[in-house]
Amino acid sequence: MQWEAELVVDAKSLLGEGPHWDAGRSSLLWVDITGKRLNEYKPEGGELRAYPFEEMVTAAVPAADGGILLTFPHSIGLFDPESGTVRTLLDGIEADKAENRFNDGKCDATGRYWGGTMSMNDVRGQGSVYSLDPDLQLRVREEFGPVTCSNGLGWSPDNRTMYYIDTPTYEVVAFDVDLQNGELANRRTAIRIPKEFAYPDGMTVDAEGMLWVAHWGGFRVTRWNPATAECIGTAHVPAPQVTSCTFGGPNRDELYITSARVGLSDEVLAKYPLTGGVFRIKPGVSGLPNHTFG
Repeated sequence: MQWEAELVVDAKSLLGEGPHWDAGRSSLLWVDITGKRLNEYKPEGGELRAYPFEEMVTAAVPAADGGILLTFPHSIGLFDPESGTVRTLLDGIEADKAENRFNDGKCDATGRYWGGTMSMNDVRGQGSVYSLDPDLQLRVREEFGPVTCSNGLGWSPDNRTMYYIDTPTYEVVAFDVDLQNGELANRRTAIRIPKEFAYPDGMTVDAEGMLWVAHWGGFRVTRWNPATAECIGTAHVPAPQVTSCTFGGPNRDELYITSARVGLSDEVLAKYPLTGGVFRIKPGVSGLPNHTFG
């Protein structure tokens, strides 16, 4: 299957990442990490809001109390979009690694947040993967470690398998997961991404259990069957640096795709002027719910 992505928001994000559909607000959330802002788009009515911050904001996940869980380079907080205030939950995470920052993250079906770190200087093996329980117990997941650029996360429809991407490995790995305690076991390679597809970045899972992987430098999002490791579809995006994707809309049947402008030359940006925008396809399959923190 092939799809052509259409532009939804000409956001021109420097580093658009981490899209999440907030069912409670009927809106799409995503961050511009380098631009230091959280974005919110309501498809019904076309309303777009931007929330600026003084430091990089690296991921955003709706919280059960109506706020939004945010990660910053070395901290995690709860953001109230009405008042514009952030309540810090945990600070000083990897404070001994000033060049590191949090990257992609999302919640499992129990409301537990998972997120990983990376080096901003492209140093290999400097990152870790953490989970944050709703009771604010933070744990390092050494089963992953060490990682270089922690990115895509997703769970199978039955919540018994967790998928994960460390970008420079060109692999999607799978774990058996015990949701109640967050324990992982039986790490294995589910998919090996051909290098000509470009780096695997963010990821989501559809209701049929297929994986959708965004490709940094690849102008595409690909759909994979994790049981066979076969690529079964491609969504073409008119932007080179495709960062992540998520299902949204009232029926979760729209795939929203983020992209980035950072590091691209003026010549490339002139050739692909929609770069940094948010795109969408309607692939004919629905996605799994995006879970809230807590």
